[in-house]
Amino acid sequence: MSYWPAPNGLHIARGETRDAREMAKLHAQGFFRGWPSSDFEAYLADPHTTPGYVAIDAKRDLAGFAMLRLAGDESELLTIAVDPRQRGRKIGRALLAAAFADLAMSPVKTMFLEVDETNAPAIKLYRAFGFADIGTRKGYYPKPDGSVATALVMRASIV
Repeated sequence: MSYWPAPNGLHIARGETRDAREMAKLHAQGFFRGWPSSDFEAYLADPHTTPGYVAIDAKRDLAGFAMLRLAGDESELLTIAVDPRQRGRKIGRALLAAAFADLAMSPVKTMFLEVDETNAPAIKLYRAFGFADIGTRKGYYPKPDGSVATALVMRASIV
């Protein structure tokens, strides 16, 4: 099993189906429409096409996670979330670094993602990893007040 370093006494490991419930809980804290744990279980059941990465401590308490989808030489960052109490501590950066390091050893050459165009901290993080805007999706993200937000579509090279 591979492990990658993370700040604050954490490390990054591959997600497992036993992490699904905590991932769903964390996802619901960060997104208006959280995913159910059954979705995370289904994704994590096939780590060859949908690897997950978890930021955990020695007791496997979850501080954050990232979920990807792989298809040929491309990957998509499906979602990434960090515990609100842990934000600003470079955990998201550690999760992305682990994913990039893992994918560098695979045939994957490119990663894509969508991000709310108003999410400045996430966009700053993605740009630090070489992501560049390649398009937009208007009305992509529903908001609690009934409005919708535009998603930036971004791409980065893995190598």
